[in-house]
Amino acid sequence: MSWHPHLWHPTTQVATSPIPLQVARARGCLLELQDGRELIDAISSWWVTLHGHAEPGIAAAIARQAQELEQVIFANFSHAPAEQLATRLAALTGLERLFFSDNGSTAVEVALKIAWQWWRNQGIERNRLIAFEGAYHGDTFGAMALGDRSIFSAPYDDLLFDVARISWPHSHWGDQSVEVREAQALLQLEQALAVPTAAVILEPLIQGASGMLMVRPSFLRAVQERVQAGGALLIADEVMTGFGRTGSLFASQRSALQPDLMALSKGLTGGFLPMGATMASERLYQGFISQEPQQTFFHGHSFTANPLGCAAALASLDLLQQNPERYQQFESRHTPLLEELAELNAVKRIRCRGTVAAFELDAGSTGYLNPIGKQLQQHCIQQGVYIRPLGNVVYLLPPLCISDGQLQQSYSAIASGIQALTD
Repeated sequence: MSWHPHLWHPTTQVATSPIPLQVARARGCLLELQDGRELIDAISSWWVTLHGHAEPGIAAAIARQAQELEQVIFANFSHAPAEQLATRLAALTGLERLFFSDNGSTAVEVALKIAWQWWRNQGIERNRLIAFEGAYHGDTFGAMALGDRSIFSAPYDDLLFDVARISWPHSHWGDQSVEVREAQALLQLEQALAVPTAAVILEPLIQGASGMLMVRPSFLRAVQERVQAGGALLIADEVMTGFGRTGSLFASQRSALQPDLMALSKGLTGGFLPMGATMASERLYQGFISQEPQQTFFHGHSFTANPLGCAAALASLDLLQQNPERYQQFESRHTPLLEELAELNAVKRIRCRGTVAAFELDAGSTGYLNPIGKQLQQHCIQQGVYIRPLGNVVYLLPPLCISDGQLQQSYSAIASGIQALTD
């Protein structure tokens, strides 16, 4: 086998990476390769496959919708699937307005642009944006600027606008110093908010791409109190954490947050179709209603409110609301298996929230470029499990349909790989 002559794969250095595996089909949490092997998809295919591959209810909803209306421009038209989805998500998030886009990065871009323009529509100058160290909000330019500077954004640093950074006091099992670090971060936030601030953006509970770094709900509530006192808007980037991933339907709910804007994607359609959504409060929406053309929110995407994506999202919400215990009780499935892993000397800083379990390997340098992640990935593939460590950070984020046996197999593959690589 060789690299395809016309494809360009994401976040892949062709000179040093193995040739991509050929996937023939998938069902549930299993990927079937062209050569007949099966792999447990233990990370939900980059965190999108919420209920499992080829989930029949979602597939059927898309098929029905495709026979009625597959796409229509959303600037001059509306349609029932979009209206139904907006109504349901407004009720579930407490944010009354939904703006559609295409993916997580664009959902964040929309939130950023709404927040920035809303103040200008009011004739108020607030020129500061605040984000957290380690944050990742997407790969488009606005989202990159909000995210922490890293190897991903380095080639474009000269093009990115400045953002004030606050420490992210992430914690783990047995952490004894978290309260001190939280107090320091909150003091930093208070000082930053002394400058008139348009918005503060955060990934509630878990920073995903930076290493599944988890903070306590009480810290986020303290952040919200200070943001509100400073008069700034709060943006919750729930692209990864939304739709049951953290043990509640939205991470904001588990943290008792009520943001002004919320970015959604990934699990929105159950992983079937690309779609983004930005939820906004009615107060912000009303700030764009004017006889003055320049107060219009001039933003749009060709596939805005795609009916097939809306149908998939509605079917996915049905599944979540019919079986809430699948995500509410998932953390208790991780815990005993993590406790077994904790006995390995190389396993450090274990954390778990909802369906997301993570830990760090004490194996040389920390960070995305530590080669042990790729080495462990190859071992696990040989054991029938697909993971994608973030350098020395190993995590599991499986579909809700994974069986106890498949989850145990995933942990066993990781454990055997750690022992082989660290002995």
